[in-house]
Amino acid sequence: MSLSRSPSPQRGGGWSSPGLTTPYNGSSGRSSPMGNHSNGIANNITWASAQARSAEIKGYPSFSTRNQGFFHRHLRKISSSLPQFNHTDSRSYAEKEKLGRGRWPLLHGTKIEAILTRVGRIIWRMRLRLAIVLGIILLWIGFYVTPLHRMYRRSPWFGGGSKFVIILAANQGGGVMEWKGPREWAIERDSVRNKKKYAKKWGYDLEIVDMSTKKRYAHEWRESWEKVDTLRITMRKYPDAEWFWWLDLNTFIMEPSYSLQSHMFNNLAKNTYRDINHYNPLHIPHPLNDTYLDLESRSPTGDNKTESINFIITQDCGGFNLGSFFAKRSTWTDRLLDIWWDPVGYEQKHMQWEHKEQDALESMYRNQPWIRPHVAFFEQRKANSFPPGACGDRGDDPKIHYQEKDRDFLVNMAGCEWGRDCWGEIYKYRQLSNRLNRNPWEKFKDWISDSIRSARQSRRKEEKKS
Repeated sequence: MSLSRSPSPQRGGGWSSPGLTTPYNGSSGRSSPMGNHSNGIANNITWASAQARSAEIKGYPSFSTRNQGFFHRHLRKISSSLPQFNHTDSRSYAEKEKLGRGRWPLLHGTKIEAILTRVGRIIWRMRLRLAIVLGIILLWIGFYVTPLHRMYRRSPWFGGGSKFVIILAANQGGGVMEWKGPREWAIERDSVRNKKKYAKKWGYDLEIVDMSTKKRYAHEWRESWEKVDTLRITMRKYPDAEWFWWLDLNTFIMEPSYSLQSHMFNNLAKNTYRDINHYNPLHIPHPLNDTYLDLESRSPTGDNKTESINFIITQDCGGFNLGSFFAKRSTWTDRLLDIWWDPVGYEQKHMQWEHKEQDALESMYRNQPWIRPHVAFFEQRKANSFPPGACGDRGDDPKIHYQEKDRDFLVNMAGCEWGRDCWGEIYKYRQLSNRLNRNPWEKFKDWISDSIRSARQSRRKEEKKS
């Protein structure tokens, strides 16, 4: 049999196809280049020979088909081994015989088959989009699983974490008496761990200083005044940092998900106020009306430029509070620290200043006009909330005391050593912070454990009743 697809109806083989068997020298008068041959002669052009000659002209051999290279042959083998679905309910005997050869008979003709087929088609159509989404998810996971996110947050060009230094007064020596009990050690451990975790998360530097009193001069112990000198030393230790955040030991960061940039420094003009009359518990006269002062010194808001803010503090019910404050590296700050730490002023007033370095800063703010234009104030709950027991009998003051519903940033257990339980307060807020900042997986585990606990309790109650 010839290579044609079916036997030729012509005697002697060959196909009666126009252009293949019809001579060219018909009515047109043109002679055929192949000669005038009739069907049945050995030189007649058959379908197979025409097909072979066409393949030779186009560059394909007569014994192979097009587009059947190595990858196409293996792809065909793989595709033939995959399960096939038939959407028709009526199947012939031959189709039923094929069910056991590479098909899924249990899913054949069912709704599950139709759903899987439809889902497969949708996935295939959207394969490019799905690949892009999957790549983004993998990059996101890799960014947070690896240290890349810390490097990004610390970089001065992106996150900017290297511009901030946290200074924690640990008082590791135990104060003047050099003694600490178990509660004091527990407070220090929890407070240090809290600051380390926060600084590591956002790429900040953490400087833990020993605030045990040191005899810097032959005539005095300057306990709590050490923070002024420590701030100067830390600025020299971190020459590339811009802002320095001082924190007392009895503080706890409640919301570690708040960065200093987003919470405060990205919009200092909105988050601070310059006019002390906004909240003035000390009743400091402001502005000064002396005729020899320039307009900037007499203005209640200075020059109204954010760049001129070099020192940021909060005020509690008793005045300035230095349990949490910010200092910016600048010539103005160096001048302030030098005057603040001057032993001459200490010798003259330290017996009158009950709150030591805080009273000294209040005195300079009141009497030295050059300080006021560069000092700004945070609302106390912005970075220095008090627990309800602080500030005497003021109760729950929404301007001062911590508000859980508003998720305040930091709690300062100021004055807890005077008639309050420092360890009890810091333990309470530590537990509250852990509960408020649980991730969805931790909340799911808590829900399971709470459900099991409630089921056990109800079962015990029923057993007791029975």
